[in-house]
Amino acid sequence: MRRLSALWTSEAIAEATGGIASTPFEVNGVAFDSREVEPGNLFIALKGEQADGHDFIPRALTAGAGGLLVDRDVNGPFVKVADTARGLDDLGIAARKRTDAKIIGVTGSAGKTGTKEALFQAFDRMSFGGAHRSLKSYNNHVGVPLSLARMPARTRYGIFEMGMNHEGELRALTRMVRPHVAIVTTIAPAHIEYFGSEEKIADAKAEIFEGLTSDGVAIIPYDSPHANRLYNVAARHAARIVTFGFGAGADVRVVEDMPAARGGTLITAQLRSARLSFTVAMPGRHWVANSLAVLAAVEAVGGDLAQAGLALAEMAGLPGRGARRHVRTSDGGEALLIDEAYNANPASMAATLAQLGEEKAGRRIAVLGAMKELGDLSASLHAGLADAVKAADVRLAVLVGEEMAPLADALAGDVPVERAKDVTDVLNLVPERLVDGDVILIKGSNSVGLSRLVDKLAESEVA
Repeated sequence: MRRLSALWTSEAIAEATGGIASTPFEVNGVAFDSREVEPGNLFIALKGEQADGHDFIPRALTAGAGGLLVDRDVNGPFVKVADTARGLDDLGIAARKRTDAKIIGVTGSAGKTGTKEALFQAFDRMSFGGAHRSLKSYNNHVGVPLSLARMPARTRYGIFEMGMNHEGELRALTRMVRPHVAIVTTIAPAHIEYFGSEEKIADAKAEIFEGLTSDGVAIIPYDSPHANRLYNVAARHAARIVTFGFGAGADVRVVEDMPAARGGTLITAQLRSARLSFTVAMPGRHWVANSLAVLAAVEAVGGDLAQAGLALAEMAGLPGRGARRHVRTSDGGEALLIDEAYNANPASMAATLAQLGEEKAGRRIAVLGAMKELGDLSASLHAGLADAVKAADVRLAVLVGEEMAPLADALAGDVPVERAKDVTDVLNLVPERLVDGDVILIKGSNSVGLSRLVDKLAESEVA
């Protein structure tokens, strides 16, 4: 007899993928990394450029895998398919078909993970635990179908992050997700190396609207210089278009905002059907914009706006994306660490530097890692951060990576600069520089590895 808690049965997996089951089994989760397998999970043996997941089946079974998706006969309970990558896609598509959940898709050059998490907190709160979302930044051709496959059939709200760095990638993902609501958070020169212009990035992000359901809603950043470009694509696919932003013409807009007493921002926003006053716990103007996108989505599916406001007020920073920690300094005092180490592009760098400038501090320090995938514009975009660094009144800029040389030159004579080839050069340098009252921002592309510096500083976190 099937347990009510089972996510998938072997019969359902075989039906979804066109595979053949070796024996009946049930699983309660899905994983493709053997290191992440938990007892009762389905392990999908994907073939990659560097490794074949079939080689890790013994490890997965030792970890307690309850079933396997494979392309050959193996030891253990399995469903055999011709291609396990296609099988994962099929499983994700079947998960989407079997649910009546309201589905929200999120993309953008910056802010998509934070917005996705805020949406989850809002919908999970109002549905008493009935929401599901992509974990981590599982937003690519593997992460999206995996996140779909993990969605329980009785989910009430599903929130999926979708990313891309080439034309056509988002089109394939959104047609799998089939969102009722599709959000573009912002357009910025992230991955511009592959596109050549922001206009082409906007076109690629607009692909998310192609997967909308027949009654779907497109949510667009009103203040973006590419808003019209996004709007024109959305008009071909969406039943309704909603804009959000600070401008007076936005459908969901800020009426008034001011710093909140305990941090963050107190906002009064005008929505299509209501006016709402609420607090966003996360500081920064970019989080004000993110909150408007969240409320626009909640309103679009008939959700509880008051519950969404409460969720925004309670949302803490995410590791690598705004988490705040108080750490002990070399002189025995305390410093505030702002962890933005997960990723960076020119827009998100400028936004977080602006927030750094708002912080009360004895001294502001910015540890900035190179921004990747900027192509021929890399030098000018790195140098272009100089105004944001100066405006934030940064008293020490620690610049990590060769790409940061143009910024160092642009800051010369105005802001003290320390250069570092890579993160290993700053693991001891930065902790030695911190003194009581400092506020330190750490931000860079994930591949720079500044999370190692965050971990190092967090060893002396103040309880």
